[in-house]
Formats: sequence, structure tokens, C-alpha cells
Amino acid sequence: MDVVRFIFGILGNATALFLFLSPIVTFQRIIRKRSTEDFSGVPYNMTMLNCLLSAWYGLPFISPNNLLVSTINGTGAVIEAVYVMIFLIFAPPKMRMKMFGLLMVVISIFSTVSLVSLLALHGQHRKLFCGLAATIFSIAMYASPLSIMRLVIKTKSVEYMPFLLSLFVFLCGTSWFIYGLLGRDPFVAVPNGCGSFLGALQLILYAIYRNNKGNEIDDNNSARDSSVELEETKHTNGNGTTNYKDMEKGNDQVHQKIVSQV
Repeated sequence: MDVVRFIFGILGNATALFLFLSPIVTFQRIIRKRSTEDFSGVPYNMTMLNCLLSAWYGLPFISPNNLLVSTINGTGAVIEAVYVMIFLIFAPPKMRMKMFGLLMVVISIFSTVSLVSLLALHGQHRKLFCGLAATIFSIAMYASPLSIMRLVIKTKSVEYMPFLLSLFVFLCGTSWFIYGLLGRDPFVAVPNGCGSFLGALQLILYAIYRNNKGNEIDDNNSARDSSVELEETKHTNGNGTTNYKDMEKGNDQVHQKIVSQV
């Protein structure tokens, strides 16, 4: 049983690493466009907090036999910190202030948990306290993309819900859920079971809306409306006769608009 648990721990490390690295494409886009667009920085802050707390929980003096939990979450905390810094650099001023405030909350929570567990608690009480903290914020991490899922349903587009991120949320949650069950550790099994379920929901949404091209439809409708408006509107001079130079100029303007939209 220990060997099987170890294997699922290795699988959990591998899928979690892919999960942490999967937003690279998103951040390449942010850097290239020098804008965070409609991407949300909340999941990366929550993931960093989850990594910090889970890495702390997995340390031998907190929770014996959970070193695999610490190794991958320590790595993840560093990666997520880089993402948060990039987001802060390219976010608009108002969003930057919100994300900076959230980052301060993340640092404050982790500092409080670690200090309380070191100075005020010992033995099983320390494990219980750190395990509960890690569980609560692990569930919060997995639930943070709910805002993006709502955006997907509203816009019927998966542009801002990267497929790789959704896939590895599911794979990572499932691997660690089994690892926690085999080790009879509810602080690992429960939050990752929730993550597996939410990851499956994201994949279902992606399957439903992956072929939607709402932006193209909106652009085509706008171009068609402009053409109809031109046909219905006559440019006349003071005698009430048609001014063909004005009409020609209007046609050129509409043509340029259609070309720019296409």
C-alpha cells in the first residue's frame, strides 16, 4: 500500500508541475500584448497561498510521511510568485492595486499560520491546525476559477479559460485525492477531491463552448449593419438631389470599416 501511495504521490508531483507551468502560454500572451486583458489574477494568488500552506503542512515536524506534498508545493509557490509579479507589472492601475492588496493578504495569512503553529501548538494539535488551514485554502484555490467559468457561460467562449489549466486541475486533483485516500489523510483527500470535481466541470464547459466564435459573429453583424445603414441613408444637396460624391465617400468609409473588422 505504501508503494502504491508513493506512485500516486509521484504522479501527483508530475501533474502538479504541469499544472503550475500550464499558464505559461497565458503569460506569454500578457507579456506580448503588455496587458492582462480579461484574465483574472485571483487564481494565481490563491494557488500561491495554497502552495505555501500545503508545503508547510507536508514538513516532517508538522505531518510525517508527507514530504512529497512539501516538495511540489514549495516548487509551485516559487512559480506562482513569478506569475503574480508579471500580473502586477502588466495589470491596469486599478486592478494592480486590488491584486497587490490580495498579495498582502496571502503573505499575512501564511505568516500567521506558520507562526501560530510554531509558537503556540505542538504535536497533533499543530498538525490539525495546519491541515485545516491548508484544506480551506486548497478548496479556495480550486474554486477560484469559478469566476472564469461564469464568464465562459455568459460569453459562450472559452478564450479566457485555458484548456491546459483545466485539464491539469482535474489530473492533479484526482492524483492527490487517491494519494490522500491511501494515506488516510483527510487534509489531502478532501480538498483534492473537490479539485477533481471542479476540474471535470471546467472540461465539460470547454467541450461545450470550444468551437464558439462569438467575436467573429459580432464583427460580421456590425459590418452588415453598417452596409444596410449606408443603403438606407441618402446624401443630398440643397436641392434635394443625390450628392454622388458624398455617397462615394460614404462607401469608401464603410469598405474600410468592413476590411478592418475582417
